[in-house]
Amino acid sequence: MLELRLFHALNGGVDEVVPRLADAEADVQRFVEANMEALLGVRFLASEYGTGPVHAGRIDSLGLDANGAPVVVEYKRGTDPGVIHQGLFYLSWLVDHRGEFERLVRDRLGATAAAQVLWSAPRLICVAGDYTRYDVHAVREHRRSIDLVRYRFFGRDLIGLETVATATGRPTQGRPERRTGPVRAGRERIEELAAAADEVLLGLGDGVTKVQRKKYNAYRRLQNFASICPPQRTKVHVYLSLDPTKVDLVPDFIRNVTGLGHHGTGDLEVRLGTEKDLERAQDLFRASYAAA
Repeated sequence: MLELRLFHALNGGVDEVVPRLADAEADVQRFVEANMEALLGVRFLASEYGTGPVHAGRIDSLGLDANGAPVVVEYKRGTDPGVIHQGLFYLSWLVDHRGEFERLVRDRLGATAAAQVLWSAPRLICVAGDYTRYDVHAVREHRRSIDLVRYRFFGRDLIGLETVATATGRPTQGRPERRTGPVRAGRERIEELAAAADEVLLGLGDGVTKVQRKKYNAYRRLQNFASICPPQRTKVHVYLSLDPTKVDLVPDFIRNVTGLGHHGTGDLEVRLGTEKDLERAQDLFRASYAAA
């Protein structure tokens, strides 16, 4: 049951905006597909995608996330115990038809995106009015990457999304051990700083998933909130999904990289050179995590 309550402030008092389900499943699907990148961090590829005469199904939505992972999105108006099984059925079909999906990506997003599809981490996102406790338990026990997202409409022009459960799709790896002792010079010190930043990002809260790509590691909840590039000689570069125009920029520490080419996702660059830099960056890390 959704616990969020929303109020209008009116003339010194308040008027509650009552949450409601969509009139039809198609209303949820149309809204999400029209705003998929903003809502889910997924680039929209296709709607009601047919799986052929043998499989005889239609995938509600297909997309590609910010890390290049294929995404199946399934919608339900209310609570439906079959939504996860249905979505996994389609996800299995997708993994078995990689060439067809890559052609779709090439047609919609270009050859570069098609060549970088991340098949090691395909995802299922379910968007529904609610879920049972059995759904939540099933997701956490499953080997696939699954996100359960609950929606509510508020009034005529507001929608709320809440991530109910997330599965990473692979066994959880232990966090790197923080080394203590004398400060090390050169490459080893910077690698330790990168490991420490990784530990901080993974420890921000429940449901953080680390996605490893060749050029960067991404950290996401439903969407990416941070990414770390391989450490350079003297700096670790962290990119955050925060609006750079709303952050106080600091020379050689925090930079707006909007429109500048870089690996990873996010337009706010944080350069870490020391443990002190990591400490003063943590408020930004938490803000980006909270917004994802």
